[in-house]
Order: sequence, then C-alpha cells, then structure tokens
Amino acid sequence: MLKKVLLGIVGAIVLAAGVIGWTRVLPVYQFGQQISPNSAPEDYAQQEDSRVQLPVPLELELRPHNPIKNVYWGELHVHTVESMDAVLFGTTATVEDAYRFARGEPLRSPGGELMQLSRPLDFVAITDHAEGFGMRTRCGDADLSLLEQVNCWIMQTPGFTAAMFLLSRQTRMEAETDPTHPAGVYRNRARTRLLRENAPICSGGEGGPERCLLDSRSDWARYIEQADRHYEPGVFTTFAAYEFSPVLSGAGKHHRNVIFNGDDLPDHAISSLDVDNAVDLWRGLEENCKGDCDFLTIPHNMNKGWGLFYSRHTWDGGTYSEDDWRTRMRREPLAEMYQVKGASECALGVGATDEECGFEQVLTPCAPGQEYGCAFESSFARQGLKIGMELDRELGFNPLAFGFIAATDAHNANPGDAEEWDFPGKVGAVSSPALRRLRTRPESEPHNQILTDHGSGGLAAVWAEENTRDAIFAGMKRREAYATSGPRILLRFFAGWGFGDAIMEGSDPIAAATRGGVPMGGVLKPEEKTAESPTFFVWAGADWMSAPLQRIQLVKGWIDSDGKTHEEVRDVVCADGLQVDPNTLRCPDNGALVDLNSCQPDEGIGAGQLMATWQDPDFDASQDAFYYVRAIQNPTCRWSTYDAIRLGREPDSRVPATIRERAWSSPIWIDP
Repeated sequence: MLKKVLLGIVGAIVLAAGVIGWTRVLPVYQFGQQISPNSAPEDYAQQEDSRVQLPVPLELELRPHNPIKNVYWGELHVHTVESMDAVLFGTTATVEDAYRFARGEPLRSPGGELMQLSRPLDFVAITDHAEGFGMRTRCGDADLSLLEQVNCWIMQTPGFTAAMFLLSRQTRMEAETDPTHPAGVYRNRARTRLLRENAPICSGGEGGPERCLLDSRSDWARYIEQADRHYEPGVFTTFAAYEFSPVLSGAGKHHRNVIFNGDDLPDHAISSLDVDNAVDLWRGLEENCKGDCDFLTIPHNMNKGWGLFYSRHTWDGGTYSEDDWRTRMRREPLAEMYQVKGASECALGVGATDEECGFEQVLTPCAPGQEYGCAFESSFARQGLKIGMELDRELGFNPLAFGFIAATDAHNANPGDAEEWDFPGKVGAVSSPALRRLRTRPESEPHNQILTDHGSGGLAAVWAEENTRDAIFAGMKRREAYATSGPRILLRFFAGWGFGDAIMEGSDPIAAATRGGVPMGGVLKPEEKTAESPTFFVWAGADWMSAPLQRIQLVKGWIDSDGKTHEEVRDVVCADGLQVDPNTLRCPDNGALVDLNSCQPDEGIGAGQLMATWQDPDFDASQDAFYYVRAIQNPTCRWSTYDAIRLGREPDSRVPATIRERAWSSPIWIDP
C-alpha cells in the first residue's frame, strides 16, 4: 500500500514538473530561440537589403572656430558589450568598436546587418550601465567555483537567458495597486536598492563585495583611458560617461547618463548599487568631482518613468527639499526627450493640447490606480517645464529649467545610428534582422513590442565655438542644444528686445540675433514696466539627406496670477508660400506624399530653409513663461516601412507607414 502511495506521489510530481515545463519553460525556450544570435542568419536570409537605396556615406566635415558658433552632432547615450543587458541581447562589439563606428567605420549588428552612419559624429559619450562594472571581470578566471560559473553563464549567455530577463522585466510589479488612486498621478513608493554584496557574483563566498568594488573601479579607469585616447580636439570629442540605472516595475526607467569633463575624474562610477536616489548621486559626485572635474546628468525616458521624474519624490520614497531642488538645478541642465523608446515631449490626453504630441507615442493615459505601463502627467518634458514654473512660485527659483537633447540608447555599440532607412533595432539580436523587428508577441503589452514601441532614435545637437570638450560641455551646460528625431535639421532660436522684423532682411541675421538677444536655453528678464513682447527669431535648415521642411511651430507655456499653468501651440511659418490660418493657428497641409513602394518622397514640395520672427500678442511681463520651437519635415517612411520593403511585404497597419521627422529647440524662459 505504502509503495503505491509513494509511486502515486512520484507520479504526481513528475506530472506537475511536466506541466510546468510545458507551460512555463517551453515558451521561454521558444522565445529564446527566436532572439538568439545563433538563429539570426536564417532570419537574415529572408530579407533583401538591395531593395532599399542608401546614401553614400560621407567623411567628417571639419569646421573652424566660430565666435557665433557651429552646430556639432553627437550621441550621449549608447551601450556596448560592457553592458550586461547588451551581452544578453547578443552584442559583442566593444567600446573601441563604438568609437570607430562614431567616426564612420562600418560594423555588423548581432543579427548580421550592416551598420554605418551616413556622416560621422562630432562628439560621443559611451554610457554603459555602471551597475555592471566589475560584475563580469572574473568570468574568464580558471578557478571559479561552480556557483560562480553558473552566475557567469547567466550574465553572458544570449537567447534563453535573455528571454528570461525580458519576460520577467515586463511582468514584475512591486505592490498591489490602489484603484482609488487618481489616474495619471504618481503614487510615492518606498524602494530598497540592491546592495553590491547581495549580487550573486559579489557574495561573500565568491570574492566579496570589496573585490567587486575594486573590479568596478578598474573598469571605470579603463573607460576614462579609452575616452582620453580617442579624443582629438577640433576633430572628434569624447566624454567619459556612464549610465545610472535604478529599477522600476514594469520595465520602467528612472535612469540618468552622467557626463564628465576634465582631467581629474573620480575613481569610482557611483551607481544605484551605491546610493538610494538621484540626489545622493549628485551629492556623491560633487564630493568626488572637484578641481579639474565637472559633470552633468541627463535623464532619459521620462515617458516610461511612471510619473516619478517630474514628481516631488525620490526613487526611494523621499521628498525633495529646497536644497535637493537646488542641487538638481545645478547638475541637470538637459533632458533626453527623444530616443528609441519614444518621445518624452508631451502626450495627448495628459495635459497636452496639440496633435503633434501623438508623435511616436505608444502609451495611453493612465486609468485610476494604474502605476505603470501608461502615460502620467509628470512623465513628459512639457509638463516638467510647467511644474518648474510652479516650483519657482514656491521656492523663488526654477529647478526644472532644462533644455532638450535626443539620443538612441542603442545596445549595439553603434552611436548615432538613428536613420530610418537602415535602423538595426536597439537590442542586439533581439531586434536584428528585420524579421525580428516586425515580429510581435500577443502576450506582451504594446509598450513592450519593438514594432509599436521603438522608433529609430535621435541625435543631440550642440551649438559651440569649436569641437572641443570644454566648448561642447559649456554648450550643454548653458542649454544651447537641441534634439532631433534623427535627421540633421539645422535649428536656431533667439529672443530679445534688441532686434525686430528687419533682422530677416539683413546680411547676417544670426549675428544680429546674437547681439540683440539670447539663444535657446537662455533666460530673458524683462525690465521694469516692460509691456512689449520680445521678438522671437527662428531659422531652420532641412537635412538634404532626408526631406524638406513643412513648417515651424512655437510652443508657449505660462503660469497665471492664480498659479495655474497653460500652454499654446501655433505655427509661425509655412513652406510653399502657405499662410497660417488665423483661427486654427496652423499651416494648411502642403500635400507632400511618399511612395510606399520605394520610400521616395515627392519632389518640389517643402522648403530647404524657413525663417520667421514673431511677437507674442498676449505677452505679460509679469508672468513666468517658456517658449520653444519645433521644425517639422515633410513625411518620410518610418523604419518599419523600409523593413517591409526588405522583406517584400506590405507595411504593417498597426503603425504609421510614414512619420514627420522633427527638431525641438531648447526653451527660452521669461523670468520676471
């Protein structure tokens, strides 16, 4: 009898194990096979790259010192094999490979696709996750224990391990939600960071946290050395940098890139294993970055920060003090408001009023109680700028007066690779070749699908006198920088009382605007009894490799005497001789189309450059306000349409076949 019972128990255990294996392990294994670098050649064989016509790559254009500044193109957010998640995605390219790619050399994606910039970059910062520094240093040693070998296998094996990582990341939650909590309002949470000594490879029996810390410092020292070695003043500028990456539920982001300048940098890259929040990060960096050392931080993916970025709270559940806000104001002059994982400018239905806020958005407004996977009011740059004006009323200073840049966040060691026509995805063999970018998984939310979630990324543009570390870093600190969604659109924006409409008729309007006003990123302080609006001057030039310009828009935000914030969006100049409609404040559509079979745009429609002056008819010198501009192109093919051509299929109807690429200037503030 007992034997039968035992056999029954064993049988039940075997059956249960089989069910678990079939329902849990098998799907992970199958997903792992789909994203493994080993199976990529079979998928790559299904596409024909010659169906897409690519421009011939150009050499770097050198620009001499210019007192009224040149524009320099760069990337401040890219990952290599030094990032653990990039390794799991199949990336093998190194920091050295990334520097060579930025200077124009070709590289193969983990899925086998050719990657090459149409034009080299002027500057770059490689920003691997600091949390991974030192974690894999010993994985090549011969005397590892069995547990250490398992840990190293997990940290270095694409495919099955990557599948477990991605699936667990998108389903993880921290606590039960509260359906009575208001929709779109960040709910403060107390969080506890992972300690270095609790990381499996750093636990006491495997070398200890002290060994991991020393290895981390060794990795960081190598980063600094490589950045210094590739720096060529006047030709190619490099910054030592890294990413600070605390974890949020539902694959959320509260990450910042730390960019250094100077010759005497800290010996340790402070990560989320070391400190509990961004305030402690800034203060720790200030304690260790002195003398010939300076730094700034750049947040990214505010859209996926689930409302935390522009809330009044810290990651670990604290609340900003006045000193904390001052520290943030000092150290965070820019925000990465566009990259592969979408636009963080604004979102329809979340405090924004204009149709262009639908650009590259996949998140819908939050429902009551929803804490991640949706669009929050305090998740977008425009809302952050408004909150900054509210804080100015309370504190007497604006800690959220930040400018804009864009980036790729690519995990393929391919900085600046933001062109739609040869987008290789951002996550190694998970998103390369084309078949994998277009493949969707029914069990995943839209904001976790490559097709619907990923754009091609963008570029950072900085106005500086010359291509050197000091000049470009100073441009970033004064916010004389702007973002593009990939094309190299030229954009200048000024405001002041020292010039008027006649500036457009002069021989050098940029020089006149420089003398008579402040550029993007600047602050105007109206004199007492000022009633007249300053003149706003904007000039934009199209990227000849992309498409002509269609219009320039001006975005205004202000706060009234009751402390309520407002916004208004209007077109200020149209291409093709069209005029702004006085009722809608919009340009008529110029009718530009794209041939979806070849991705060739209409010829003869749109403008090579647009220029305008404007004065605000509702200007009130007593009100805090900000103004920024968007330069918008004619439509071009989205990356997914180019991939459809490569695969010989119709564009996927779940995403737009075309997009209107754009550039966003940093704001100019009115501060009474």
